[in-house]
Amino acid sequence: MSIPLAPLQNLPRPSLLRPIVAVRRRHHRSHPAAVRPSLHFPNNALKYWDSFYRRHQDKFFKDRHYLEKDWGQYFSGDVGSSNGKKIVLEVGCGAGNTIFPLLASFPELYIHACDLSPHAIKLLKSHADHKETQVNAFVCNVTEEDLCDRLGPSSVDIVTLIFMLSAVLPSEMPKILQNIRGVLKPDGCVLFRDYAFGDFAQVKLKEKNRMITENFYVRGDGTCSFYFTEEFLSNLFLGAGFLTADMSIYKKQIENRLRSVTMDRCWIRGIFNKQDCRLPDSVLTST
Repeated sequence: MSIPLAPLQNLPRPSLLRPIVAVRRRHHRSHPAAVRPSLHFPNNALKYWDSFYRRHQDKFFKDRHYLEKDWGQYFSGDVGSSNGKKIVLEVGCGAGNTIFPLLASFPELYIHACDLSPHAIKLLKSHADHKETQVNAFVCNVTEEDLCDRLGPSSVDIVTLIFMLSAVLPSEMPKILQNIRGVLKPDGCVLFRDYAFGDFAQVKLKEKNRMITENFYVRGDGTCSFYFTEEFLSNLFLGAGFLTADMSIYKKQIENRLRSVTMDRCWIRGIFNKQDCRLPDSVLTST
């Protein structure tokens, strides 16, 4: 008498295979590139940016020598303080790719430099051109810590925001601008440069389903990036008590011959002046 065989799909899997599958699934969940984008990443920005600077040191970002060409008139000219030095605050200074080119071109400046990452500040202070007589570098989370406690109210001539604001949640951006506004002198200004909507990097992140919220994405290393439109940026600064003096989108096509890829890079630049007082809510809601 023959016994009918059960279909293969109904047979139980050997128990020895189950722990292996479980381990693989746990590994899959733990890797940043495999986790569904969520607020976990911006809420743990310190962890991911500190890891970024430990891994790349000061080799990832190029020195920003274009600042003299773009905004040289703001750093030169009449001095802005009693000791004969214009006072600059660089928010999100990283390893110093903005401040050291600035000091090379404008050695009369005095620069306050802050960053969320302790390792970034450590790299900055170890730079061969770092001098405490020219640079005051310190760790600071500008979404939580009051800059006035560090620098004093209305003590800064210029604030530079270079590829910094894009790294935080859009809902946190107004806090940063209001914090900055507190340390700016009445005639002070913010010089801004960051990623613009439609940038090649945004397109690739969108294809990989890396969006956390509108125009805000997480990269494979856990750091985040927002991509600005002119309308969003002008309204953001207006709501924090700034007027737009100038704004433009800069586009450049870059060819990577090794990978046979052409990249359309998009950046946004802006100059924002501090108002004597914030606009009434009725004005803000009508814009």
